[in-house]
Amino acid sequence: MCRWWLLTLCDAGDGDDLQAALLEWTGQRTVPNVFIKGKHIGGCDSVTELHQMGKLVPLLNDVGAVANTSAQL
Repeated sequence: MCRWWLLTLCDAGDGDDLQAALLEWTGQRTVPNVFIKGKHIGGCDSVTELHQMGKLVPLLNDVGAVANTSAQL
């Protein structure tokens, strides 16, 4: 079973504090700031690059986020 969590900073009352924490944890305060199974992946460019290199679907498959490696994202 895959669980996910989406947090929209503009809807969070403490969005500035969350961005400061992201900067401390990841070196990146911009969003999206993507984590997969607790591992920081990066932002949109990093996720896009993983997909273009054929590494995103296997990573998602490994954590149970997709049913099989033939999934198209």
